[in-house]
Amino acid sequence: MMSNLLRMMLLTAVLLGATRAEAQQVEVFKSESCGCCSLWIEHIRRNGFDVVGRNKALGQLARIKLAAGLKPQLQSCHTGKVDGYVIEGHVPAADVRKLLAERPEAIGLSVPGMPLGSPGMEAGDRRESYEVLLVKRDGTSEVFVRR
Repeated sequence: MMSNLLRMMLLTAVLLGATRAEAQQVEVFKSESCGCCSLWIEHIRRNGFDVVGRNKALGQLARIKLAAGLKPQLQSCHTGKVDGYVIEGHVPAADVRKLLAERPEAIGLSVPGMPLGSPGMEAGDRRESYEVLLVKRDGTSEVFVRR
């Protein structure tokens, strides 16, 4: 017969293992000198993702973005990849989770440019409204979330 303490320890171990297994890896391509990219990486990490940052020269970054199917008007400063999707720019972690839960037929998400107040672009109370775009495989995009 198992003691209550032993049962609680086993349950805790199982739950901790499940939490670790759920942490999805995001590979982020960025320039070494970009501070907002590093801040976005920290945002994603704080929200439970395992992040691997890869510093690239600007020409390499441009090729990565184009190879991913991101038109210039959809691009930002860094490009992430998670579970078959591309995450371009300052996309909030909550929207990445929504994308992974819904699994739409798409390339991924994009926040073009660098909107003030988006994750990694915080400036106190100042913020701009912005849209997180769902980038479709045919190159078009539509609003996924308005912020």
